[in-house]
Amino acid sequence: MKFSENWLRTFVNPPLTSSELAHALTMAGLEVEAVEAVATAFDKVVIAEVLSVRKHPDADRLNICQVDTGSGGSAVLADGGHKVLQIVCGAANVRAGVKVPCALSGAQLPGITIRRAKVRGVESDGMLCSAKELGLQEPGEVSEGLLLLPEDAPVGTAFRGYYDLDDCLFTLKLTPNRADCLGLSGVAREVASITSADFSPVKIEPVRHEIDDVMPVQIDAPEACPLYCGRVIRGVRADAMTPAWMVRRLERSGLHSISVVVDITNYILLETGQPMHAFDLAKTGNRITVRYARAGESLQLLNGENPVLQPDMLLIADEGKPLALAGIMGGSESSVDQATTDIFLESAFFNPAVIAGKSFVLGFGSDSSHRFERGVDYGATCEVMERATGLVLDICGGKAGPVTEMRNTLPQPVPVRLRGARARRVLGIDLDDAGIAALLQRLQFEFSVSEGVFDVLPPTRRFDLAIEEDLIEELGRIYGYDRIPARLPFSGSGMLPAEEATRLPVKLRQILVARDYQEVINYAFVDAAWEADFSGSQPAVLLKNPISSQMAVMRSSLAGGLLSNLQFNLNRKQVRVRLFETGRCFLKQDQGYLQPEKLSGLCYGNVFAEQWGLPARGVDFYDVRADIEALCWPEKIGFEVRVYPALHPGKSAQITLNEKVVGWLGELHPRLRQKYGLPGPVVLFELDMEVLTVRSLPAASVISRFPPVRRDVAVIVAAEVSAQALVESLWEAEIPYVSDISVFDMYQGKGISEGKKSLAFRVLLQDTEKTLTDADTDQVIARMVVILENKFAATTTGTLLNPRQSGSKHCNFFQFFFF
Repeated sequence: MKFSENWLRTFVNPPLTSSELAHALTMAGLEVEAVEAVATAFDKVVIAEVLSVRKHPDADRLNICQVDTGSGGSAVLADGGHKVLQIVCGAANVRAGVKVPCALSGAQLPGITIRRAKVRGVESDGMLCSAKELGLQEPGEVSEGLLLLPEDAPVGTAFRGYYDLDDCLFTLKLTPNRADCLGLSGVAREVASITSADFSPVKIEPVRHEIDDVMPVQIDAPEACPLYCGRVIRGVRADAMTPAWMVRRLERSGLHSISVVVDITNYILLETGQPMHAFDLAKTGNRITVRYARAGESLQLLNGENPVLQPDMLLIADEGKPLALAGIMGGSESSVDQATTDIFLESAFFNPAVIAGKSFVLGFGSDSSHRFERGVDYGATCEVMERATGLVLDICGGKAGPVTEMRNTLPQPVPVRLRGARARRVLGIDLDDAGIAALLQRLQFEFSVSEGVFDVLPPTRRFDLAIEEDLIEELGRIYGYDRIPARLPFSGSGMLPAEEATRLPVKLRQILVARDYQEVINYAFVDAAWEADFSGSQPAVLLKNPISSQMAVMRSSLAGGLLSNLQFNLNRKQVRVRLFETGRCFLKQDQGYLQPEKLSGLCYGNVFAEQWGLPARGVDFYDVRADIEALCWPEKIGFEVRVYPALHPGKSAQITLNEKVVGWLGELHPRLRQKYGLPGPVVLFELDMEVLTVRSLPAASVISRFPPVRRDVAVIVAAEVSAQALVESLWEAEIPYVSDISVFDMYQGKGISEGKKSLAFRVLLQDTEKTLTDADTDQVIARMVVILENKFAATTTGTLLNPRQSGSKHCNFFQFFFF
């Protein structure tokens, strides 16, 4: 919303400067986006009349003009006349009798100082000015020569005052709920409420009809058009000049002058916020009908568009054809032109729900649709018709007929209950009931009060007042947000209990960052191809309205996003990538959807960054397993060989905790590695966050002062028996003195039967009360051997075996949990 400050001050004139007024409006919720001067500073420019024009003797494009500048340009002669100035001018539209701005000698114009000079040998005492030279022309606009003024412009008057250039342009950035301020009278009403200044609206007197001509109106869609007013005016001069004051106000509000009747309707729109339209009566039928569009109808609009009319588009039509797109734009066929003599003025209220969204469908909007879709004041619709009629008769002449008014069920304002105590508590100010009543009176709201409770009836111009909070906001606005004291909130400070058994997600992130991972964040919307590759048989959660074809489903795994991040890095010559992500995944269930939160990681490249101290080695399954164990500590997790669709069949496992599956780990399947163009192996893992954030409490134990005893036990078992199963069975037996059991060797080959393997365990024994004897340790080892023999049909190869001396193959410690 853009408007002239001087125009605003004709309605309300508070004792505030322009900047103070802008601040007051902004503090009241009507944000002032810009305040700019109408014209740059200049002086000594007066209105002058060109008395005569003759050609310059030495220049074809120059003229020598005799100019009367009144008493502003020279001393008044004894006989009452004015001294005439001689000015050389090159404008093409200069001629005798015109009145133009004239910069006198010594005048300071934008970028130039005017001085008495000789132009091709001829004295020139001043300069006749164009709009461009005075800084009144928009950038890029082509100059048409001198700025020609009306014939009644008073010669000798200061041009700046005559043209009302000591003015500022305000641009408001209105929120959609403040449709009442899309007209200058609404803004003025707000200023009056904010500043307590007197509000002087335009006095509108009903126009006495001089003819009985009426246009019948039929409303076929009363719910879409509850109120319609129309009036016939005959004998108008559509070729009349629009008054200069109206042109200036239109231009300073961002609208160009078109023709006098159109200018009047635009002026009414800016002044009141009520859109209007004028039809050429000679181009319409004998009846106006408000109805929805029919199949096959077409309408060429004033902007040249010929849109496809939909059944939900409201039309203004006659018996045979559409005339206008209701609330949006008129049709070119029934438009007013210079030859128009009879017009039909329209002022209506259209249901905002019928107009809303149509601009998006059509691909263009208008000032009318901008207001109608937000809601106009239906309480002033008929009054505005009288205002527009008066302007048409005053400027264009003619005779008006009676107003045709078609009224159906209009929205009825519903009283809103406002509790004074509630308002004081929400605003945080000591505002008594008398103060609340004074603020409501400044807003011109009707209300009644009983025992501190106000029943407020919102005016018809305010569609945004429906609940108590709306009225509290109004009180805060008018009271002044900047007057509400800024008090820090008070609350008792105390230490919140920290659940020792709960681990926050940020701690998990810190663990992974410490192990050289970097966190990424991806969209939950993913490519359907990713889901097919990484979710297995899990049905995808489809989106009804996806952002793009590459974001058509919801992810059930974080792996796809991590692989996309890996590709991004590889394309930029990164050779070592370690990433992790936490986020929601989405799974379809019979009764709805599950949204578990998961943590997923990816490793690619070498275990360590390139350096001289260590040989290069590619990351493998067991390196990532160590990261997972660090992430889950102190919980003891298990790894069981399982096939996962997206992982390498021989290098994948499911992760378990307390016999519950909590995730998976493995190397990316060669098929997918080839599909995504990855040159090296990729190790992935995914865990349920619900499991990771819960941990068992540590238990204190006595630290032994006695030395530990180590015994190595080697057993032969079936090849399919996992080392993890053996270790877990030994721990479950809770054998005294045993402090640690770990596998350090596995051997298959010469000396071991087909289908068998040899596993070597390191057993540490320690007591807190004494040093263990050989008898004590032998008894413990014997018990362990019995457990292994009974449960796994194991056979021992010795209890003091050193595998390095026996020539068996030595393997990585973590490897034995799978072999």
